[in-house]
Amino acid sequence: MTAQSLIAHDIPALTVDQTGRDAFHLLNDYHVKHLPVLEDGRLVGILSEEDVFNHKLYDPIRSYDFSMLRRFAVLENEHIFEVMRVMGDNRLTVIPVTDGEGKYLGLISQNDLLRYFANTASFTEPGAVMVLEMNRRDYSLATIAQIVESEDVKILSTFVTSGDDPEMVELTIKVNRHEISRVIASLERHEYEVKHTFSNIDHSNAMTERYESFMNYLNM
Repeated sequence: MTAQSLIAHDIPALTVDQTGRDAFHLLNDYHVKHLPVLEDGRLVGILSEEDVFNHKLYDPIRSYDFSMLRRFAVLENEHIFEVMRVMGDNRLTVIPVTDGEGKYLGLISQNDLLRYFANTASFTEPGAVMVLEMNRRDYSLATIAQIVESEDVKILSTFVTSGDDPEMVELTIKVNRHEISRVIASLERHEYEVKHTFSNIDHSNAMTERYESFMNYLNM
């Protein structure tokens, strides 16, 4: 999945000939805090709510100091993980997408990115969740997957997170079974620490309800 596939064509960019008032209305209409600014179809920067408030509403955007505008963007062929990293690192609600020559193609909104991950992370699939903690040097997804699948259980999704200790990682695993006692026992025999488990059906139903509520919020 690349950036191009998530471009939101329904959210317009600003042009340098528009005013702060135009920007303010678009930011409110589309529930975002940033919008790209274009000049002759090329990206000039990213305008924020704060930038608008620092000028008179009827000042044209071309009168702004463009050197002060954020200039982050992703290329159309970059992976979604890179899109997420750039947006997260820079606390953006949208990220412009450009081609290899710097031509503006559109933008990706925070909501579209969240919707993509919500739809691809097996949130609604029935099953249990396990959280393993281990030393970073002991992490091997292939080995862990072999142990889990040896108990006739399929892995639906995984993700790795790091905490305060840079030497340690947590691996969250979603599997297709609610009953995972044999999997846990097998992992512990191989000296993996199972830190948390979430495996009852009521919890799964609650997660499904929260997922549906979350998706309804994104579709507002």
